[in-house]
Amino acid sequence: MPDRVRWGILGNANIARRCVIPAMQKSRNSTVRSLGTRNPAAAAALAAQHGITSVPKGYEAVLADPAIDAVYIPLPNYLHCDWTLKALAAGKHVLCEKPLACNAAEARRMADAAEKAGLLLMEAFMYRFHPRTRRIKELVSQGAIGEPRLLRTSFCFSMDEVTLADAANPRLRPGTGGGALLDVGCYGVSVARYFFGCEPERVQAQAVYNASGTDMLFAGTLLFPGGGLATVEAGFMAALQQTYSITGSRGSIELPHDAFIPWEHDAVYTLRGEHDENGRLYSVAGADEYQLMVEHFADAVLGREPLAFSSLESIGNMLVLDGLARAARDGMNVLLQEAQA
Repeated sequence: MPDRVRWGILGNANIARRCVIPAMQKSRNSTVRSLGTRNPAAAAALAAQHGITSVPKGYEAVLADPAIDAVYIPLPNYLHCDWTLKALAAGKHVLCEKPLACNAAEARRMADAAEKAGLLLMEAFMYRFHPRTRRIKELVSQGAIGEPRLLRTSFCFSMDEVTLADAANPRLRPGTGGGALLDVGCYGVSVARYFFGCEPERVQAQAVYNASGTDMLFAGTLLFPGGGLATVEAGFMAALQQTYSITGSRGSIELPHDAFIPWEHDAVYTLRGEHDENGRLYSVAGADEYQLMVEHFADAVLGREPLAFSSLESIGNMLVLDGLARAARDGMNVLLQEAQA
């Protein structure tokens, strides 16, 4: 059995250049063999920096390479489904950027194709692999804050005027999987489901849309069994918000504005008791969550451990995102069991 997974990358996206390719190349069990891009010349410097010898034009050559075991897909949201299906048909395991798909129906198609092919498919929610996230999960599971009651999560940033005026930007077009809810609200939904440990029963939402009908600011609420509530904020037109907090019956855990992407700095959180105004600050040693994610997926490909979360988990996330989008669009309280029927 080989000791390293040989990767192909579909697209020279910023997230691949800045985060995932460096993580793969410094990991203990992965190497990047090929970087497929529409403009190989633009990727030449990156390829040279990371020792990537194959930079074909387009993505088909990557999938046709028999030496590639798995592909990473950082393409725009509306291309996730098609290229995942093509990669699975070519016999490649797939690590796909979040959100896994544009809707739950696409996610189901992708999951079904992976199961039929006997291949692995995972959504690249890197935050779940960070030691701070896992420590907080342990604390909540061990009852450190009592029964979880309220979860607040927000991921917002402010696009510049040039970006907002770019009508071709896929993030700003509804037909290409654009919008703040899918782009960064998916993190909040994932966090809420992760810490409550179950699926919400109903959702409500409001959104502010641009001229093309894409949500630019989004706020939603999720009602969980037993009375737990979560709020999810997402936006392209607000100052930085990248945080979440969990309030239980006997305390709370709060994070600064690096909750999803703390880079490799020491990561902190505050734990407050039931009646405390000021809690205690704890620190977790810095780590590259992208590297941890890649190493986990590669270990799963190599048969060393099962996936931490399957594509069924991602379908669940997409079902909630679908419900939130419908709630905001139609101004209604969406019962998720009815929406799934």
